[in-house]
Amino acid sequence: MKIEEAKKKIEKLKGEIRHHDRKYYIDAVPEIPDSEYDKLLKELEVLEKEFPELLAPDSPSQRVGGEPLKEFKTVTHKIPMLSLDNCYSATELIAFDERIVKNLKENKAEYIVEPKIDGVAVNLFYDDGFLRSASTRGDGVRGDDITANIKTIRSIPLTIAFTGKLEVRGEVYLPREEFLRMNQEKEESGEAEFANPRNAAAGSLKLLDSREVARRPLSILLHTLGSVEQNIWKTHEAALFELEKLGLKTVQPIKLCKNILEVINYVNSWEHKRDTLSYEIDGMVVKVNFYEQHRILGSTNKSPRYALAYKFKARQALTALKKITLQVGRTGIITPVAELEPVFLSGSTISRCTLHNEDEIKRKDIREGDTVVIEKGGEVIPKVVNIVASRRTGKEKEFKMPATCPVCSSNIVRLNAEVAWRCQNVACSAQIEGKIDHFTGRTAMNLEGFGPAIIKQLIEKKLVKDYADLYSLKQEELAGLERMGEKSAVNLVKAVEGSKKNSLGKLLFALGISDVGEHTAEILASKFDNVDLVAEAGLENLQGIKGVGPRVAESVVNFFKQKGNISALNKLKKAGVNTEKTGEEKFLALGEGRFKGKTFVFTGELETMVREEAEVWVKKLGASVSSSVSKKTDYVVAGPGAGSKLEKAKFLGVKILTEKEFKENIK
Repeated sequence: MKIEEAKKKIEKLKGEIRHHDRKYYIDAVPEIPDSEYDKLLKELEVLEKEFPELLAPDSPSQRVGGEPLKEFKTVTHKIPMLSLDNCYSATELIAFDERIVKNLKENKAEYIVEPKIDGVAVNLFYDDGFLRSASTRGDGVRGDDITANIKTIRSIPLTIAFTGKLEVRGEVYLPREEFLRMNQEKEESGEAEFANPRNAAAGSLKLLDSREVARRPLSILLHTLGSVEQNIWKTHEAALFELEKLGLKTVQPIKLCKNILEVINYVNSWEHKRDTLSYEIDGMVVKVNFYEQHRILGSTNKSPRYALAYKFKARQALTALKKITLQVGRTGIITPVAELEPVFLSGSTISRCTLHNEDEIKRKDIREGDTVVIEKGGEVIPKVVNIVASRRTGKEKEFKMPATCPVCSSNIVRLNAEVAWRCQNVACSAQIEGKIDHFTGRTAMNLEGFGPAIIKQLIEKKLVKDYADLYSLKQEELAGLERMGEKSAVNLVKAVEGSKKNSLGKLLFALGISDVGEHTAEILASKFDNVDLVAEAGLENLQGIKGVGPRVAESVVNFFKQKGNISALNKLKKAGVNTEKTGEEKFLALGEGRFKGKTFVFTGELETMVREEAEVWVKKLGASVSSSVSKKTDYVVAGPGAGSKLEKAKFLGVKILTEKEFKENIK
């Protein structure tokens, strides 16, 4: 292909991709399947690789981020990014309207009311349709140049159909659902959680490595014009409408109010329905609609006179922290909990809230007896924002993490690079329900029929103390459980008996070793002939295995140090549970085949085959299967319901296969 032909093809592809980006990220009405979008993007990347001189900074292929920066450059805003004055009552809104009317010849004003997004203020600068730069608010006059980070946000177009120079301002935010998902992942891995969506968004934009920012599901809503070469639009309403037509995602919903009484009614209507939005808001913004009136009204050094932020009632409250207790989660993570003097906040009475971990307590200098500020936003779990040092009496007590589990008195551990302390005793009564539920799961020992209700009864009736006791259950004991008939009891006994032949990999995963997922368990099973050799391996040997890092190695070593875990393992052996590598595992360990050295990730539902079957197929062909997407992933097989893994694969340019394409490849 000649360079002129390639240039035309690249421009055509870029146009198509931008069109579909708008349909997906702005209009929320995608026109083509993800697989077709991926083909367009891949075709563009191949051409740009073949003709590097045609690779432009505005290309959709450049959203994955570049090399890390050493620091952010400082930029000066053409027009200062002022902050808004706040008000909290209808009386203050009426006074605002009176000041507006007094200074206008028309003696009247109409207003646009829009949500006040709780995000990070940014400024985007377009020149002849190209996104040239982006910056934070900073001190209002100067901010940080975050262009590389902003370009990774898919809802921000890199080009728009606009001639001349245009600055537009808005808020970068993290959708509430994504915030909760990210915090859940952090909690499960024992990492410190984000305090709130705004902090998560701010922290993301401060990352010097834009490749990391690309992995965060940030979005943007634009709400204000900055510097524009000519006065194109007469009203704020018209500007928002036209910006939306250009492909820029603007704040919604907005309402044109003819007078201040309409404004008051509208802002009041949002007080109790703000959580219906997909993002956090802390109030409503009221702006004079006509730009000519903006110019007449002007600004102070800090705030515009033509706009005001109406803030909702605070979702913070003061209360006393009476005591710090410890809670042991189902995975063994020990979480400090603040026992509070009950206080009513945002529709409910709060008497307890998580303190996350020991480091967080030290960072905020939280002590028993402190007066604390607690916060609750949307669906976010209540948390301690800060302590009120001025109210200390000297009787407050500093917190110290104990050396043993508060439930079973086993020694607790803090694994390498983790902020959380853990109890690794599988017989710990605080964890036993979760441990057995994990052990019986389909991807672990696959004990069909042992649902949460059955497990709870077994524990309450003291028929089991750990998962190994499942193998000593008698049919008559099971038949005596609530809602359990003779036939069901027989089926459970059969399931227990059948599971004894499971592979070593399934057993290692079922044991519930911290940080050892399905894939890691299979790696261990491929390297060791039996569970005893895994237990005896030691840190150095484990760390030398590809796919087993220092953290996993430490988790394995610590697990087999616990007496309760060894006791459970011995009971499993005595019951006849297989602890040796199976014949199939020996075959898979050879790692030969067409996909030798390749890594697959499965996400979403497979419609014509079971996922375990698909994983066995690729392993027989020499590939490995991972639970997470990274740069080292070679293929992602995506079915209906695929979510964040699919998005990450797109960001990283990983080859994505449909189930049909996958089956064609493995034949």
